[in-house]
Amino acid sequence: MKSTNIIYHQASVTRDRRNQSNHHKSTVIWFTGLSGAGKSTLAHVLEEKLFNMGCSTYVLDGDNVRHGLSSNLDFSDHDRKENIRRIGEVSKLMLEAGVIVMTAFISPFREDRSEVRKLIPQGDFIEIYCKASLVVCERRDVKGLYKRARAGEIKNYTGIDSPYEAPKNPELIIDTDKESLEESVSKIYSFLELKGIFK
Repeated sequence: MKSTNIIYHQASVTRDRRNQSNHHKSTVIWFTGLSGAGKSTLAHVLEEKLFNMGCSTYVLDGDNVRHGLSSNLDFSDHDRKENIRRIGEVSKLMLEAGVIVMTAFISPFREDRSEVRKLIPQGDFIEIYCKASLVVCERRDVKGLYKRARAGEIKNYTGIDSPYEAPKNPELIIDTDKESLEESVSKIYSFLELKGIFK
């Protein structure tokens, strides 16, 4: 059900004015990949680099969001879709706030990622596929979730009994099982430079 009797308020402090004040463009950097593919690690290391440069940044991390904004959702396909919809809407708000927002979510379904892309102005959504084999991801499994999924203790676990649909045309592919963390961050930073994010 959608709200009625609402009017969108146009603020006098615009995204463009915030971008000028921040000396960088706001953008949405959407990290996607299997659990253990390095999404959160990459997002936080990149944020540290950008923050130290004086950029306005924020990382929306999967586990953190599920402690609050999506605490009422489970891991069914329906609730995963709703989780990603919420993150997309929050990302859009943060984009308008002048922030370089990085999201670290498995976001396993192409359709859901496509819907978020439609929310964001063209050119401001950067999809980064953190590519790593299931073998490597399971080896990195510090939470023991893959092991529990293999034992049948966790149902609908992405990569085990629920699919992961890799992006067909992401802006960047980072081979996290082949590249060092430093190489990966440098590759992303160079891409942002080419896009003119920094002024």
